[in-house]
Amino acid sequence: MPLILKGVMQSPVTPLKADFSPDLETFERLLDFHVRTGATAISWPHHKGESLNLTIAERKRFAEVAVKTVAGRVPVSIHVSALAVEDSIDLARHAQAIGADAIIAITPYFWNPSPQAIHDWFMRLGREVDLPIIAYNSPSYLDGVEFTGELITSLLEKLPNLVAMKEASFDSEKFLEISRAALAVRPDFSLVAGVEFLLPSIPLGGKGSYSSAGAICPNLCTRLYTSCVEGRWDEARDCQYKLSQLWQLFRDQYPSSLKGGMVIMGRPVGPTRPPLPTASDKRIAFIAEQLGELGILDTEPHGW
Repeated sequence: MPLILKGVMQSPVTPLKADFSPDLETFERLLDFHVRTGATAISWPHHKGESLNLTIAERKRFAEVAVKTVAGRVPVSIHVSALAVEDSIDLARHAQAIGADAIIAITPYFWNPSPQAIHDWFMRLGREVDLPIIAYNSPSYLDGVEFTGELITSLLEKLPNLVAMKEASFDSEKFLEISRAALAVRPDFSLVAGVEFLLPSIPLGGKGSYSSAGAICPNLCTRLYTSCVEGRWDEARDCQYKLSQLWQLFRDQYPSSLKGGMVIMGRPVGPTRPPLPTASDKRIAFIAEQLGELGILDTEPHGW
């Protein structure tokens, strides 16, 4: 069965215990919550999942729990990017061995590689596994290192298992450039917004989003997607305005503010592992005030 990515997909946070050790039991509850509240796919660990703060062994154990808990209800993709290329290859092979549906990878961390180096890296990764690959474009995290239309065209012509991209530049011009290039080569290619910017991305060929706010307000996220694909633009704008405000709220001290918001919604997932901060009581109180003003507290599920 081909991998189909569309709708509001979830990239969960990583639950930790008070001593910062993995909380696999809460991770199971979180995954089940996302699937029950409408997630059309699960992808872990994105940056809000603290991927760079986890050991390779921890990432493998969480990935195993994700595949087992979701149990085929929706596709599961595993983010395999790491500082060392060999670690990424190891994580990709592990994802295939445990039965993941796809892998996702960003351009190499820290360095400023040339387009040819990025091309060669994705070609190597794609040939190491038989799984579908989702590329991840996020220049804001990588000091401007990004995909271009020319680069994605070249990869698509040579790499049959490159099926989608998470496009997180938050730049409509870049989104349109990649959409135009990719769809010309492969009309079924899925371009997915990095967070809930669905109103500007769906008319440009986007298929959905990897959600941050879905941990807080899955109803609002689903309503935004549905109103966009059904052409109810006034409703879509209202939803998008609210979700854009939430993104600005959560990206301040990200992802600790998101975890703080989950405390308010009755879904605590523990602290954020250093060097990232954990949301203070004062920060959580401020987030609660903002959620109340946006009507989130009265319209979204509380608890697991």
